[in-house]
Amino acid sequence: MVLILAAAVPATACQGAAVPAASFEQSAAGLDQIPLTVRSDGRTHRFTVEVARTPEEQTYGLMNRGSLDPDRGMIFPYDPPQEVAFWMKNTLIPLDIIFIAPGGRILNIAANTTPLSLEPVPSAGPVEAVLELAGGRAAELGMAAGDQVDWRR
Repeated sequence: MVLILAAAVPATACQGAAVPAASFEQSAAGLDQIPLTVRSDGRTHRFTVEVARTPEEQTYGLMNRGSLDPDRGMIFPYDPPQEVAFWMKNTLIPLDIIFIAPGGRILNIAANTTPLSLEPVPSAGPVEAVLELAGGRAAELGMAAGDQVDWRR
């Protein structure tokens, strides 16, 4: 997935404490991996996600990967929160793109996005992060707008 546009909006404080990158395990792609949870309908869903922090990491995202395990994903943090749009250029698998509002609540979900599409997939407002999971996973777990997403920033 590739970030294609972002417009800055007024800054909002992010929850959570910053943790030095050295304290995280790294993925084969060289990105930090962190635990992330989504609380939905009284259940907690646990994932290990790669963190795409830099503009270069965010541009490359999950491009050219042939699969994504159901308990894995990638998170794209934004500080300050901003409106964003993603596309699926060079992304070989369908993804659920989960837009996370300031405060950690799911704003909206673009489900089962089309691999290799150049069509923009926009957030519905400013986001502090975007979470990408395997296509169909959000629906499978009953995730919806308003659910809480927590991770160490």
